[in-house]
Amino acid sequence: MLSKSRIFILVLIILLIASLSIAVGVSYMLKKERTINLALQNDLEEIKTRQRITEAKLDESKKLISKLEINLDEARMQISQLNTDLEDEKVSKQVLLVQVDQLRTDLNQQQALRADLEKKLNQAQEDSKKMDARLWQLQAQRTDLEVKIKNLEAKSQLVPQTQGVELGKIIVGSEAATGAAAKKAEKKEAKKRAKKERAEKKKAEPKKQAKPVIDELTGKVLVVNKDYDFLVINLGSKEGIAVGDIFSVSHNNKYIGDVKIEKLHESMAAAGFVSPEIKANVSEGDKVIKKTE
Repeated sequence: MLSKSRIFILVLIILLIASLSIAVGVSYMLKKERTINLALQNDLEEIKTRQRITEAKLDESKKLISKLEINLDEARMQISQLNTDLEDEKVSKQVLLVQVDQLRTDLNQQQALRADLEKKLNQAQEDSKKMDARLWQLQAQRTDLEVKIKNLEAKSQLVPQTQGVELGKIIVGSEAATGAAAKKAEKKEAKKRAKKERAEKKKAEPKKQAKPVIDELTGKVLVVNKDYDFLVINLGSKEGIAVGDIFSVSHNNKYIGDVKIEKLHESMAAAGFVSPEIKANVSEGDKVIKKTE
């Protein structure tokens, strides 16, 4: 009996020791777990705090991103506008380049035209100087011719009418006037030729009615002025010629053309060239014959 009690007590002690050990172990475990829980709670609070900070930063970042997106859109719009402006500038530059090229071309043309006009102006000035010099020369020749004509008229008035001397016998320049006999001989020869021609006409046309015979009025060229396109003959108003009469001109008995009376004096007349051929071939001393209708 006693041994059983001891065993029971021993068992109880063991159990008590085991219970104490378990209790201590459980208490330690609970304390450790509480410590861990506190640490975890602290960590959780810290994590939550960090989460809140992160969320706040995230909100700020979202706001910043939104703002940046708005700025980006504005920047894109500005870039698009700048691209449009750049294209417009390129187009304007091309237009300006074309205008500059056109202006350069026009300028070159204007310069060429100006050079041509200056050349023509210089040529015109030279021609004007030449024409002025020629005009002075022609005026001097005209004055000289007028003086010669006056001298011829004065000489013709000094010759007696009975001698039958014509102004056609007077040679302009240094030549002296021929005698009245030469003029009479010339008129006599002209009358013989006219009479012979009338006789031949009568023989050729015997059945036609005879017409009054008119002597041919003949003379000579006194002066030739090819610059003013006229000549002076030794026939005037006293021979019965009038302004507008036509005279044929013969050089060495060869017909070279006609002249028309334009200015009339008493013993001489000025006549213009009817045809251009006569101007090159006529000379002083050529024979003139009045044409009759």
